[in-house]
Amino acid sequence: MESLGNIILYFIVAIAIIAFSVLTVTTRKILRSATYLLFVLFATAIIYFQMDYQFLGAVQIAVYAGGILVLFVFAIMLTHKPGQDADVLASHRRWLGLSAALGGVALCGYGLFSYAGFIGKSIAGSSVDINMEKIGQFLLSTDKYGYLLPFEAISVLLLACIIGGVVIARRR
Repeated sequence: MESLGNIILYFIVAIAIIAFSVLTVTTRKILRSATYLLFVLFATAIIYFQMDYQFLGAVQIAVYAGGILVLFVFAIMLTHKPGQDADVLASHRRWLGLSAALGGVALCGYGLFSYAGFIGKSIAGSSVDINMEKIGQFLLSTDKYGYLLPFEAISVLLLACIIGGVVIARRR
């Protein structure tokens, strides 16, 4: 049985993640957006610590909040003058984007409630034994539900972004 303090902390952190995620994509200042993303990454680490995944929380802070965000800030500084404001995007397809976003939220909610046993506890309350060894096997596996190929694809994409930022910065 979880304590009331853990449940309250979870909801506070979840609301913070939602609020800072929305602020990340809606602000017009790019460095402020990176700062909001940092808050989202730290709040995600709090969720990991709350689930007793200390190693995963530490990796979240060290790799994502520390390394990847610094990489984003360097790329922003190399390719964009931080004092410039972006123009407001005007589109006649705003309703199409809003309906696609709501569809995505509905799809994620369906996935969460129909396959919640994957994260350790199902909505019904039954428990599944997930430990760090199993998470590591999932991340480095090439099986049907393995994550090695997407992990490598993201690393190649980040490398391409770094090279693109350097090329754009050298032209100036």
